[in-house]
Amino acid sequence: MASKKREVQLQTVINSQSQWDEMLQNKGLTVIDVYQAWCGPCKAVQALFRKLKNELNEDEILHFVVAEADSIVTLHSFKDKCEPVFLLSLNGKIIAKIEGANAPLINRKVTNLINEERKIIAGEMERPEYNEILLMDLDSEENEEAHGDNVEEHYSIILIRPDAVVNNKPFEIKGKIIKEGYVIEVEEAMMLTEGQVRDFYGQIEDEPDFEDFVSLMTTGLSYVLVVSPGNEKPDSLEEAQLDIESNKPPEDLPKAEVNDTLATMKKLPVATMKKQDSLQALLDQQHISQYCDIEDDATNVARLLDVFFPDFKLMKSRNKGKTMALLRPDLVHERKDEVLDVIEAKGFKILFQRQTELSKEEAQMLCEEYENEDYYDKLIENMMSGPSLLLVLLRENGLQYWKKLLGPTNVNEVNEDFPESLCARFAMDGLPFNQLYGSNSSEIAQRDIEYFFPLQSTLALIKPHVTHEQRVCRTVRR
Repeated sequence: MASKKREVQLQTVINSQSQWDEMLQNKGLTVIDVYQAWCGPCKAVQALFRKLKNELNEDEILHFVVAEADSIVTLHSFKDKCEPVFLLSLNGKIIAKIEGANAPLINRKVTNLINEERKIIAGEMERPEYNEILLMDLDSEENEEAHGDNVEEHYSIILIRPDAVVNNKPFEIKGKIIKEGYVIEVEEAMMLTEGQVRDFYGQIEDEPDFEDFVSLMTTGLSYVLVVSPGNEKPDSLEEAQLDIESNKPPEDLPKAEVNDTLATMKKLPVATMKKQDSLQALLDQQHISQYCDIEDDATNVARLLDVFFPDFKLMKSRNKGKTMALLRPDLVHERKDEVLDVIEAKGFKILFQRQTELSKEEAQMLCEEYENEDYYDKLIENMMSGPSLLLVLLRENGLQYWKKLLGPTNVNEVNEDFPESLCARFAMDGLPFNQLYGSNSSEIAQRDIEYFFPLQSTLALIKPHVTHEQRVCRTVRR
């Protein structure tokens, strides 16, 4: 009961529009945990909130509330979302949104805003202008982004049935798909579970022989492919090479049982999935559609990706643009946290970071573009004057977007064309060069990352008793 009492005291409960409007009258900073009625507030950050309240709230300018999205009209855009969301309201104005239980970012933002608010109250600084987040517009923005993603990447799932795998058909099927210019994003030979079969073939579950079909689909290896439209046809079929071992039926399955299975399956209903004209037409034209089934409905594909390849989104994120960024010593000393906030707010994920003092050779390597500038020697000296912060950033088109954010290399080139650039925002008095660095090309980004963040190897041993060796190897490669 004591614990429950502390939680009530820590966060005020908001579950109506009138209570929300009243909450916006709070003076100072209010941290809002937006939650769904079916799951409740985020417990993972309550220890942090309690710590912040104990350390920062001596002047009663820090408040914590939990707000139920289902009951508050203003929070309608957050309904039915699984990820935790935290809003920061400063004197009734929503100025920041943090997605996920990102404790370090929440801690940094709250601490910085409270310190600023105290300076403003004490007359030590003017109140900065913050852009207000209009919550009612978030839903439409997210829908537009989701629509854009669907247009950009469309996947189909092809399931090659056990009878085809027994007869080594996956190699032929994959070869013909690749030859026509499609890209196989991920593939795996697997023994399907009953649940996976029902998920994929759910639309024929009312067929009279469906239960027999489910049973037979789980007796041997199937092959599952995630396919996307490609831009160009490959020059050869080398990339279609299939591990022959993975195409063989289980060794412990008797030959007679295999033959009986194949004969029985020919009598069972074959799923008539919703067709994607070009890919389905290819399978029909090449006389291979009788060996496999295709699903291309975007909603069903998204659901089935989680069923067959739960790590697919993580795997695809590896293809997003990586780049290396650097904060020069003066910026690290004076405004590091502010820069990190901007980086995360712009959608970058910080994969790695390290703070280090550069050698002269390292400084020269990162300042090649300044070699012809009059202040080159001063820049190298500045780079060696203290620790720099090195970051590996990940984002869609990350390299190009980071360079766009940086702006010009020279502060004197900042004009009306680059007023919002990081070069302009974080310029230092008396220093003519941009206080941040970004790799100029993918080749240079690879060079920078490999030099400052060298690959570390780990030895993995697969013990003799492990039966799914190929599956283990595929998982490690991912």
